[in-house]
Amino acid sequence: MSEPEAPQDAPMQAAPNRSGQPDPRLQARRGRNIALALGLIAFAVLVFLVTVVRLGANVLDRPL
Repeated sequence: MSEPEAPQDAPMQAAPNRSGQPDPRLQARRGRNIALALGLIAFAVLVFLVTVVRLGANVLDRPL
């Protein structure tokens, strides 16, 4: 009998290698993904703050 194969679309996890340590390539990819996510969040916050500052009190002076 042959062994069952793992599904190809299974989520990637830091599976231990033969020495019992997590794969450093997966750890590096996870680190880059976290850095990219934090950068995108910081950019969105920056755009929001710049928008609020530029509008300033003009938001209240608009005709209703």
